[in-house]
Amino acid sequence: MTDNSIHSGGASATAETTISDRQRWYVLFLLTLIFTFSNIDRHILSILLEPIKQELELSDTQLGFLSGLAFAVFYSTLGIPMAMWADRRGRKNIILLALAVWSAMTAFCGLATNFLQLALARIGVSIGEAGSTPPSHSMIADLYPPETRGTAMAIYALGINIGILVGFTLGGWINVTYGWRTAFFVVGAPGLILALIGWLTLREPPRGHAEGLTVAKIIPPPLRAVFRHVWHTKAVRHIIIGASLSSFVGYGGIAWTGSFLIRNHGMTTLEAGGVIGLFVGVAGGLGVITGGIISDWLGRRDQRWGLWLIAAVGLISAPFYVGFLLVESTSLALMLWAVPVFVSVFYVGSTGAWVQGLTPLGMRSSIAAVNLLIINMIGLGLGPMTVGILSDLFEPTLGGHSLRYALLVASNAWLWGGLHFYLASRSLRVELAAAQGST
Repeated sequence: MTDNSIHSGGASATAETTISDRQRWYVLFLLTLIFTFSNIDRHILSILLEPIKQELELSDTQLGFLSGLAFAVFYSTLGIPMAMWADRRGRKNIILLALAVWSAMTAFCGLATNFLQLALARIGVSIGEAGSTPPSHSMIADLYPPETRGTAMAIYALGINIGILVGFTLGGWINVTYGWRTAFFVVGAPGLILALIGWLTLREPPRGHAEGLTVAKIIPPPLRAVFRHVWHTKAVRHIIIGASLSSFVGYGGIAWTGSFLIRNHGMTTLEAGGVIGLFVGVAGGLGVITGGIISDWLGRRDQRWGLWLIAAVGLISAPFYVGFLLVESTSLALMLWAVPVFVSVFYVGSTGAWVQGLTPLGMRSSIAAVNLLIINMIGLGLGPMTVGILSDLFEPTLGGHSLRYALLVASNAWLWGGLHFYLASRSLRVELAAAQGST
């Protein structure tokens, strides 16, 4: 793995700019808060699917399209040019502009009166969110050295769980009290205020700071070089595939668990939103942090241990998830669900850290965007959509249990993903050493 298009002018061994711990933590906090708002606006639709389905008279396939593919296509593909822009220009401005756009478009979702209007508004949200995560990953990689980067990435990834906690809980309550349209208005507006705060207070770190480098000039490689890096770096390739398959199950479950609890366990949107928010927000958040901390701890001895751990997660999660879907007792189902909610997200922070560590400086935003392109097209795009299609296909024979078995079939992707995490471990140490030598 070579890096002959990254640096012009060379790099010194010591970074000139000093960033205090307080400043480092503030940037991480603000980026995590922005990511949290992203996930509130992205996932609130899931707890509102049933009232939207009734008012707009939509099928499960249409709801799956709104939850997944309508969002994922633009979010994933536009993330690449925005990330390449971030590798060439300032990352702060891109992140804050993206925040303002998706916040406004979330509010517009509340004005939709038919499927097409809601789909266009969701596409608008995805276009905004495309500009946030890749440059954020790049900034975090410049703030935290490899030995603590997994934990930092896991803290950032908590935005998913906190966003789900707030989005599902608040969305369910607002729907019961004021209606589903008001929920979109309420969660969209605060993002505009946060964008202003970020504009006034966010400071961007120098590129290469965490590795102790001062890069005189960065010439980012063309996009084909980024894709070539993904394909020829075996660990990167298998990590991305494994994360994509894990997110296929995760996003499909997040999009449809609310509807499953409402249809098969008789919950209201308020009850389902509270349960999902509590489980995914708290237990899932603890799982993300635990996975990042364990990955960093294991990595001090051998980086492969972290991959072996998350390779086993699918095997651990599968039987508990099957029980959650099939048992009739609501309390027992939720007890069983707690296990996969906690352990199945161990991969979230550590995989992002590994991909950044395996990548030269000049393509870190771009590699994050390519990573998200693949993960989100498979996970966010196809996960909810596949479950919706399967539910409609199963409905003539399974009736009210069609969604239950659609989720069950989709969950098999966990085992496939685990295989790729194991395959990534076989070349991880050699390719990490090569990446460190070329940076």
